[in-house]
Amino acid sequence: MKARSHRIHLCLLAVAIVAGVAGCNRAPAPQAPAPAAPATAAAPVPKPDVVAANIDMSVNPGDDFFSYANGAWLKSHPIPASEAYWGIGKLVQEDLYANLRKISEDAAAKKDATSGSDEQKIGDFWNTAMDSELAERQGIAPLKPELTRIDAATDLPGVLDAAFALQPLGVDAFFGFGVQQDEKQSDVMAVYVEQGGLGLPDRDYYFNSEAGVTKARSAYVDHLRRMFKLLGADGPAADASATKVMAFETALAKVSRPLADLRDPQKNYNKMAPSELTRKFTPGIAWNERLQAWKLAAPYVIVGQPEFFGGLQKLLAQTPVPVLRDYLRVHLLDSYAPTLGKAIDDEHFDFYGRVLSGQKEQRPRWKRTLDAENHAIGMILGRIFVKEYFPEQTKQRYNNLVEAIRTAYGERIDHLDWMSAATKAKAHEKLAAVTKKVGYPDKWKDYSALQIGRDSYAQNEMNARRWAFNDQLSKFGKPVDRTEWDMTPQTYNAYYNPSNNEIVLPAAQFSIPGFKDAKVDDAVVYGYAAASTIGHEITHGFDDEGRQFDAKGNLADWWTKEDAQKFGQRADVLVKQFDAYEPLPGLHINGRASLGENMADFGGVLIGLDAFKKTEQYKKGEKIAGYTPLQRFFLGYALSWIFEEQDALLRRGLLSDVHAPAKWRVNGPLSNVPEFYEAFGVKPGQPMWRAEADRVRIW
Repeated sequence: MKARSHRIHLCLLAVAIVAGVAGCNRAPAPQAPAPAAPATAAAPVPKPDVVAANIDMSVNPGDDFFSYANGAWLKSHPIPASEAYWGIGKLVQEDLYANLRKISEDAAAKKDATSGSDEQKIGDFWNTAMDSELAERQGIAPLKPELTRIDAATDLPGVLDAAFALQPLGVDAFFGFGVQQDEKQSDVMAVYVEQGGLGLPDRDYYFNSEAGVTKARSAYVDHLRRMFKLLGADGPAADASATKVMAFETALAKVSRPLADLRDPQKNYNKMAPSELTRKFTPGIAWNERLQAWKLAAPYVIVGQPEFFGGLQKLLAQTPVPVLRDYLRVHLLDSYAPTLGKAIDDEHFDFYGRVLSGQKEQRPRWKRTLDAENHAIGMILGRIFVKEYFPEQTKQRYNNLVEAIRTAYGERIDHLDWMSAATKAKAHEKLAAVTKKVGYPDKWKDYSALQIGRDSYAQNEMNARRWAFNDQLSKFGKPVDRTEWDMTPQTYNAYYNPSNNEIVLPAAQFSIPGFKDAKVDDAVVYGYAAASTIGHEITHGFDDEGRQFDAKGNLADWWTKEDAQKFGQRADVLVKQFDAYEPLPGLHINGRASLGENMADFGGVLIGLDAFKKTEQYKKGEKIAGYTPLQRFFLGYALSWIFEEQDALLRRGLLSDVHAPAKWRVNGPLSNVPEFYEAFGVKPGQPMWRAEADRVRIW
């Protein structure tokens, strides 16, 4: 996606927490006092410091700063059995869960909510999703119309009819589709088609020989087999269907581009008429007619990976229709499994939760319902969230912080010794044009056309996905709405959108569990928010991918040839650094695929630090909880990455995510920052030490 997030893409919604963190950052129990006059009241236990309480003093910061800064927290907060990962974002999420649960239950209890109102939609979605008995009684009945359509396909055109009917329902059948800004003409909405259709997280899951991946691949075939049985097939038929669908997907993966190759915007921008896509690559798919059926009179489409569609055409032509039907059936069932009866839901969880993510048990149904509710009607809930969690003074603090970061970045560009004056002028133009969106939208999303009822959980989910699809289609041919947000305010995440040249910073992203914003010192805020989020997202406008877009958000080359070459050479040092990290035996970080995120982390630290050096706290140099302002800045940065995950999820990320694991998002960039060495006395020979000649120097 164009909007690249700075947190890991595992949990789209996340939220602010206050409850429970004093317990996680608890100070040591006080010593028993000496006998004293009984009239003396017990002194209150001081609140633990926001960063000092997390430190593991048994670790040397020069050996492993991530474990030093966060180790005490991680030791006292093991991953719950119901979770694949745990960390500060999860704590932020927990408190909002409680708040949104009350909102949902209150709406569900209201008997006289006006039809079509926010309360009616929230209440009916909640009631129906929480009704496990209703889902059990209905079985797969809510999917019957779509299953019947698939069953009726007797030839390839019929299969394609069924596949195109599944796209509006959020089922990524055969390929990906969307309507978004034309990357070379950002004021126009365009039709995009790209590779997709895999049941495993990424193409490399079908080929990588690492033991854990091999095991997951085998488990996927077992999962398919059980899903076919749940669809009514007997044992031998289920075995055959699973084997053949796996073979089809493996062939589809073979013609898909690797993860790193998907990050080159020029190579993934292939503009052509729909008829040309049909003629050159997919003779079996009449794209003009297919798009017109969605009321898209598109003069051109942007094809991400043309060779994928050529490969898809060959596969569709040579694969028996019954296999293609099975492929569509099982993808539909997996996509809606959480909305159906227990057996199907459990089977879906067993593979995607237990095997691929490392969860030991299902999360409570009410939390999963809130996740779905946030995804379906998140902006409705967001309006409520910001009233309680993001007062105007907090919004102003972070608006000001964005400008401090913008100024610091501009000064850093001025001081670059490798960039020419011509490119610097263009860089300043782009930086000045970056739009900031802080907290929540000025204009809220209109959900009036979305129908939510009490027929079934699956039906409400279908309605929400179809509404989102139609919302995309409705943008085609209209002026680009640059005020729109792609994340809800209650999302613990952020993103940079190159086509809008904007950074989007949801309210929840700034929350620190257990601490009111006004009580957190600048050193921590500049590390936690200015460096790891604001600086990170602005740097995305100038990373290996974002730098290819101009100030207006168009994919256009504004660099001199010499500067682009120098940039590439410096970026290659960062690639090499991260390629060397081996989080799991036999699985290294993909330095090329994760380059943009690693560069944004590094740039964020540098410009966040530059901005912090201008504050009164830095200039005074006074210690808090025994730590200097400079130390607290780096501890604040590490605080934003308190995160631990199951090995299964770590493996999944290494193969399918463009973000490095959290530990290396701390240790990696900091090992290139001289002020970090100064702050914690890092010496040659320690793991965090990097010789000057080996340090990354980009920004």
